[in-house]
Amino acid sequence: MLEKAIKGSKLYWGWIGLLLLGVATGFFAYTFQMKEGLSITGMSRDVSWGFYIAQFTFLVGVAASAVMMVIPKYLHHYQTFGRVLILGEFLAVAAVSMCLLFIVVDLGQPQRMLNVLLHPTPRSILFWDMIVLNGYLFLNILIGWVTLQAERKGVEPPKWIKPFIYLSIPWAVSIHTVTAFLYCGLPGRGFWLTAILAPRFLASAFASGPAFLILLCYIVKIFAKWDPGKEAIQSLAKIVTYAIITNLFFLSLEIFTVGYSQIPSHLLHFKYLFFGLEGHATYAPWMWVSVVAGLLAVLILLFPQNRKSDNVLAMACVLVFLSTWIDKGMGMISGGFVPNPLEEVVEYIPTKLELLITLGVYAAGFLILTILYKVAVGVKKEVDA
Repeated sequence: MLEKAIKGSKLYWGWIGLLLLGVATGFFAYTFQMKEGLSITGMSRDVSWGFYIAQFTFLVGVAASAVMMVIPKYLHHYQTFGRVLILGEFLAVAAVSMCLLFIVVDLGQPQRMLNVLLHPTPRSILFWDMIVLNGYLFLNILIGWVTLQAERKGVEPPKWIKPFIYLSIPWAVSIHTVTAFLYCGLPGRGFWLTAILAPRFLASAFASGPAFLILLCYIVKIFAKWDPGKEAIQSLAKIVTYAIITNLFFLSLEIFTVGYSQIPSHLLHFKYLFFGLEGHATYAPWMWVSVVAGLLAVLILLFPQNRKSDNVLAMACVLVFLSTWIDKGMGMISGGFVPNPLEEVVEYIPTKLELLITLGVYAAGFLILTILYKVAVGVKKEVDA
């Protein structure tokens, strides 16, 4: 089936070339980090995780969201998701691949990742994060490829793949739960020290992932001339609606608890993020954009007539994606480190090289996604014909 990825229009190859340029740019920036170390980033003694881990955290959620189609399709036999399920699984493959790349670049020296394999420490959450991420990547590649091959041949997927499909459901939940445990297991960081962090992560994941998948469906429909199906998109839109409402509800619970209790170790982080602290307010405008975008998306998605309009739904999905990306891809990390446990404000701002490396990782992820979607859509068109 991979032969379908080497056949395409000038637009397709132009897009591939642009992504390769992005990868090359990111790799060029990464050579400076390899030479100088993480000193080229905006991270410091006080802020030891930065933009790389923030993107990792967000993309784990995008990857986990595939379960929102696997459950209806295989547990409740909701066949509407049959056309778009492969797109969700391949999105998960690309997202997890980017997650792993962001971990590699965050280590400074890539050979350090061998420490987890050569010196495994089951008591460490990082060890289990490695297990669940690589396992989820394997499951989605296996399930996606086997089911796509079966569809191409016009037969049912082999029975041996069913246990892997059912295993992928709790595994999807586990990857974002374990990621949340990386944060809320740190007693010295009041912003993350909350039992609701894992549910917040999952709620935002089930909003951002399907929202991004809806946008990808529209892109596939326009440029690949293949229709994933309006009913499937409408079902995804309902999932996005419930999930973004739940995400904002969880955020309001955090704000009430922190604001009512007035516990400084929790309150200062929220003050810094939304209002600034000691004259430092870099992230305040971003966080208000996140909240406003989320509320606007809810107001749009609540009305069925809005969800039925492709243009309005696409705009709402952009707002959902923007809201969750700012919250988890920027605010979650910075908010946890600033102020530090001594209540000192040491702001973190990513450097240009850091952003270029991030661009390279995203370009690599979208390159994987493009190739997988080219294969998937090619097979779907072949079957439809």
